[in-house]
Formats: sequence, C-alpha cells, structure tokens
Amino acid sequence: MKASQPFLDVHNQDVRVRPLVEADLAAVMELECQGHSHPWPKSTFLDCFKPNYRLWAAERGDELIGYAVVAYMVDEAHLLNICVSPRVRGQGVGRWLLRHLIAVAVSDGMEQLILEVRVSNDAATQLYLSEGFSEIGRRAGYYPDGAAREDALVMALRFT
Repeated sequence: MKASQPFLDVHNQDVRVRPLVEADLAAVMELECQGHSHPWPKSTFLDCFKPNYRLWAAERGDELIGYAVVAYMVDEAHLLNICVSPRVRGQGVGRWLLRHLIAVAVSDGMEQLILEVRVSNDAATQLYLSEGFSEIGRRAGYYPDGAAREDALVMALRFT
C-alpha cells in the first residue's frame, strides 16, 4: 500500500476520524461493553495514552460510533482493539477507521500492520482480507471464550 493511495472512498463521508482523548473514555467504555464479549477495563485504555500508541475515534456528528487502538513498535504497527457501534455495523465505518489508521501508519513510516482476530469473527476476517491483509499465523487459545479459550488468526498488511 502506498501512502498516496486514497483511503476515503467508502460511503461514509459523514464519519470523521480524529484522535481519541481521555474525555472520550465514557463513550468508549459503553461501546467496548456492547461490542466485545470480554471488554477491556478502563485502566487498559488509560495505559494506551503513551507516545508509541495511536488512538482513534470515529464519530458521526457529536456521537462516538467507533474507535481503534494501535501500538507502534519500531517499524511495525499492531492493531490492538477496533470496535464499531452495533447500531452502525455493516455501514463501512470499520473500513473507514481501518483505512485511516493504515494511512497514518504508512505516513508515520511503519512497514506493516499486524492484528489478531477471533477465528469465529468471519465479518472482521473478510474485511481484513478485502483490505489486503493475509493470514500469517494462528495463536492457540488467545481469546477468552467463557470457560474455554478461542484461537486467533494473526494477519498482516505489508506497506513496503
């Protein structure tokens, strides 16, 4: 992917992506609990407000409808958490947010973006594949799943 590649060609021109700030955490926690079976605690989000992290908020009007947390490690970006409000899923908001964070990572000189996704999360896996990611591995028992654990697919998108 090249830094000049357009990333704003989905049908959500009314969605704005901006840096996430600590004042957003109440809305983030609400979405986190709606969107994940095992939500992060607020303390985990607070730990991400450091220079090597990029936190993004997607909003429509004044409403936070999604967010993403990315960690930068040397030349690699790692998507740690991405969530879209259940009310707007399937409308391209996740794609919009993903393309934004990719464009910024490219601009920041990262060479690739990696992520983990639950093996059962077909919608997210298909989104990542459609955006050029490839499966590079699997982490056994990575995600909590009730009394058991669920595997994660490890996916990567090389920028160079």
